[in-house]
Amino acid sequence: MSATIATNPRVPTGEYPAEQTAAKPVSSKERIASIDVLRGFALLGILVLNIDSFGNPELVHDIPVGTPIPNFVGPHAHLNLALLFLKWMFFEGKMRGIFSMLFGAGLILMVTGILHTCFIWIGDILFDYGMQALLFLYPCRKLKARTLLWLGTFLSLVVAPVGGFLFLGAMHDVTLHGEMAKIAQQQRAGQPISDAQRQMEKVWQARVDENRITNAKTQDAVKEATLGYWDSVLDRAKASFQQTFYITHVDLLADNVSAMLIGMGLMKLGFFTAELPYATYLWTALVGFGISLPLYAAGVYKAYASGFFFYDVDNWLFAPYYLGREAGSLAIAAVIMLIVKRGLLLPLQRPLAAVGRTALSNYLLTSILCQTIFIWGSWKLFGKLEYYQLMYVVFGVWAFNLIASTLWLRKFLYGPFEWAWRSLTYAKVQPLRIPN
Repeated sequence: MSATIATNPRVPTGEYPAEQTAAKPVSSKERIASIDVLRGFALLGILVLNIDSFGNPELVHDIPVGTPIPNFVGPHAHLNLALLFLKWMFFEGKMRGIFSMLFGAGLILMVTGILHTCFIWIGDILFDYGMQALLFLYPCRKLKARTLLWLGTFLSLVVAPVGGFLFLGAMHDVTLHGEMAKIAQQQRAGQPISDAQRQMEKVWQARVDENRITNAKTQDAVKEATLGYWDSVLDRAKASFQQTFYITHVDLLADNVSAMLIGMGLMKLGFFTAELPYATYLWTALVGFGISLPLYAAGVYKAYASGFFFYDVDNWLFAPYYLGREAGSLAIAAVIMLIVKRGLLLPLQRPLAAVGRTALSNYLLTSILCQTIFIWGSWKLFGKLEYYQLMYVVFGVWAFNLIASTLWLRKFLYGPFEWAWRSLTYAKVQPLRIPN
């Protein structure tokens, strides 16, 4: 980055130069610490959601139903429900939103994403980021900050919901559900129903059966997830090839690109470098949480009360998804910028910044660790842990990320994967060890 950055003495890294005169890897003194802290926080937070699909079959997006061990009955039902509320209110979509805003997506990440998807874990998002950045973000890089913010907001709050509504067949579901209400009303009044209405009943029942969570579906998902390594590599490679076409669908395209455009605009405004006034961050946090927390809390409650019936999940959680995601992402980012700007929690900021500086290495190593714990290693814990127990793995991986990153950067300039990509990018082996 060549733009002049206002130095904050409370930020736990070195000073920033006014300009760079030649293309070269960014040194540790040139890094923007507030972004490193935020990136580290988001990377750790992403695992809170990803652990669900690492450790269990996921038959409904980020909702623990259809797992081999039921999560909403028994002695831990309330603990699991409380955890579900916390995940949706403070993590769901928001960590990915922050990460999307910060992620320097490009051709190099597209290649990384392909390798990661095929050989490690199918849930990788680097592939989507790289392809979409290459196709859509690069041409937008010179747009004004206000234009980027408006364009990203329009994609997020208009295009993505409408695209998802059409692509996922939600409009058809709404129509059918309305017709079922009319039919039920007619039957209560003792009125006959037509042949066309009987056909609609069959269509609706088929839709309900399609989304019904069954033990057979769970077992099939477990079997697919625990295939032999090379068989799973082939499956992930096929999925990666298919995903090349899927990422251009309107809903997913707007999902990722919208947050990236917002991030580009915020970066130009100085939001992520903690340069804006305290009041800006405070109001962003208050308004953001004021929108996102009630929205997600009500959505989870309504979905749970319906027994996670697919129609209620779609309408209460996914229909307003992007409004809550963007508001919550910005609120969390604003709180972290306030903490950095005030110089608070420095003992925590430093290891978070270390994770942020080695984000690619931590992201890939986290996937390897989790796949080893749940699939590849001798424990084979996939499908064997309750919802709350998955958090024990999260805490363990977090400890590894924070400690290993801090220790590594005492001796080395970059994370191992960051160093490898820098060397490839500049066609020259870059120094790795910190000079004595």
